[in-house]
Amino acid sequence: MNHINKFTSSRLVNLLGSTRKARIMSASAIFLAVCAFGAAGVAPLAPDAADLPVKSISQNLELPNISAQIGALEQQESTEKYVHEERIRAGDSLATLMTRLGVEDDAAETFIKKDKVAKGVMQLKTGKRVQAQTDENGNLVWLRATVVDSKDTPVKNILVSRKGEGFVASEEAAKLERRVEMHARTINSTLFAATDASNDGAKLPDTVVHQIVEMFSTNIDFRSDLKRGDHFNVVYETFWQDGEFIRAGRILAGEFTNRGVTYQSVWFEDPSSNQGGGYYSFDGKSLKKAFLKSPLEFSRISSGFSMRVHPISGNWKAHKGIDFAAATGTPIRASGDGVVDFAGTQGGYGNLVVLKHWSNYTTAYAHMSRFAPGLKKGAKVSQGDVIGYVGSTGWSTGAHLHYEFRVGGDAKDPTKLNVQAQAPLTAAELSRFKTVSGDMMHRFALLRPTNANAGSLAAK
Repeated sequence: MNHINKFTSSRLVNLLGSTRKARIMSASAIFLAVCAFGAAGVAPLAPDAADLPVKSISQNLELPNISAQIGALEQQESTEKYVHEERIRAGDSLATLMTRLGVEDDAAETFIKKDKVAKGVMQLKTGKRVQAQTDENGNLVWLRATVVDSKDTPVKNILVSRKGEGFVASEEAAKLERRVEMHARTINSTLFAATDASNDGAKLPDTVVHQIVEMFSTNIDFRSDLKRGDHFNVVYETFWQDGEFIRAGRILAGEFTNRGVTYQSVWFEDPSSNQGGGYYSFDGKSLKKAFLKSPLEFSRISSGFSMRVHPISGNWKAHKGIDFAAATGTPIRASGDGVVDFAGTQGGYGNLVVLKHWSNYTTAYAHMSRFAPGLKKGAKVSQGDVIGYVGSTGWSTGAHLHYEFRVGGDAKDPTKLNVQAQAPLTAAELSRFKTVSGDMMHRFALLRPTNANAGSLAAK
């Protein structure tokens, strides 16, 4: 027995393995183990934290003087101004409004009651905004409000502001910001359900809905023709003041797809023309009907274009117009776009308005009780605009409208004329029109779903 631990060649072979591959792997393992043991042996040991020296350091820190900061804050608070906003409520008095605005200023309240301009604040409609700025004691710095007309359209802004020990009041015409909005809707049940939807964050204004119906009603019966899946795109103008929506304006372009057929129209008004604007197809053809069949919305013909016995003179003579019976005060509408050629009193016609349309067409409206506000010679009017009110002035035996349609100055029977709706666009106008229509086509393209199938365009 070998009592001495010696490596013999046979034992070494047994230890490392019998095959060459086994011997190489075993030798490598032994070599790595020796290296690891050696590294551990030479690595320095970390010192014990308890043996490290301890050193104490003390230092006096100077605290900041915050009294100056407090004084500055108090000074800022003493000059702080506060802006309040309230809406007029039913039954509001000036006192209750001022209280809600945080105004505790008897002198300001007295001034508003007595000043000719400032007391317009006391006549504001329910729901309208009033803004006021006060100091920390409730003294009024300024107060601002907007006065609207009967159509709820802002007409002027009133500003009451402090000046020295008193106050001054001023007013200026309201300045509205015009914006262009565009929306797409799909019919799932009714048109009004679609316009009331606010999936894109906006409900369409009622005036826009009315225009949609008016614009497409000659092609679509909105009571029976609508089908689930029909859709429309609309671009219209809105007006704002100080970030508040005031009203919707005119539809600038509309596109309605009904049962696979798409109808389109775009508003165009040439700035260099004296005629009003109108709606056109995208190839530049006017969509406007010729002239209104009646300048009165609800009326009946009491005397046609024919020979008759004059009710006052008793003579047999030609009646060169059409009489529409209606109550005094009934609104009279312009039968077509044009400019006011005459507005005043003229012999047996009484209060008379004459409109000059394109080419050599004119229309006359007689026996008015009064004219529409602001109507004067040279003013532009659009088809359907109110130009006056039914009366019985001049040679008239009762309230009615005498309406004449003239060609080259001669009265003609409008029921027997085939009048083109509107003068065709000139080359220059057509060029400008294409710029407008191109912009609207781009907007429609943005509104259409990318996977929607394009409907066939309706022939115009």
